[in-house]
Amino acid sequence: MVATKKMQNKIAAVAKDMLFAPVYLYQGRKIKRDTVRLPEPNGERHGQVQLNSTTDTPKEHTQPMLNLMIVGDSAAAGVGSETQQEALVGNLIPILTQQPAINTHFSVLNWSLQATTGHTSFDILRRLYIMPAPNLPIDVMILSVGVNDTTSSVSVNKWQQQIEDIVAIAQRKFGVRELVFLSLPPMAQMPAIPAPLNNFIGAKASILDNTLQQVCAAHDGVTYMATDFARMIDEHSNGTPIDIRVMFASDGFHPSSLMYGYWAQQLAELIIQLLKPSPSDAELTD
Repeated sequence: MVATKKMQNKIAAVAKDMLFAPVYLYQGRKIKRDTVRLPEPNGERHGQVQLNSTTDTPKEHTQPMLNLMIVGDSAAAGVGSETQQEALVGNLIPILTQQPAINTHFSVLNWSLQATTGHTSFDILRRLYIMPAPNLPIDVMILSVGVNDTTSSVSVNKWQQQIEDIVAIAQRKFGVRELVFLSLPPMAQMPAIPAPLNNFIGAKASILDNTLQQVCAAHDGVTYMATDFARMIDEHSNGTPIDIRVMFASDGFHPSSLMYGYWAQQLAELIIQLLKPSPSDAELTD
């Protein structure tokens, strides 16, 4: 009975999509034609930050370097902000360097940004294959991927395989200790995507996002970060209603500098949690 009901719902959904297909096609073409093409922001894409522990720690207890790499699409690249300082990485690095947990356990924060507008999971996988192996293992790699797969014709099976391959090469070639995949954004709420196309795109994004969660759950050292957009709005609104468009850039598609700031805060909290030493590690360092 339950299976029959699910099948009926699936058939109804397919029928609805077939009915609206001409509308989806028209709206999709209109978005491509009319949407403002925002550039990737200027700014540094790699750097090193000396942490406070270097001046307070005896030489015999020198702390290791923290290697951080952000990889992905236009959101990782910071599209929607004027400069990299206002983008995800520009907000994330200062937050991390101000955290006692980071300063206590690491001497230097070494970071790099490897991201390009329009990149799909396949493009990111190819990039990781082409990039040279790092001299030192990457402690934390952040992946922003999925929006361009949603708007392209990638199948769920292909998406899953490419995510699996990204996990494999990140851990094997880059020695990634903690791999973090950022959740897909709420595409149905993007101001640039009108109804009914927004619901169709949102549903596809949700399917890919669920698959991403499953892949992450199946691997050690891989974490799915469910970005809390409701929390962003609550923190910004301070209890008063706001226009959701303030969280998006002028193209109505990419994050605004405001959203990048809140996003970086949530990501920093997760990184600190992932790098927190286990009780056994703490005993070894005492």
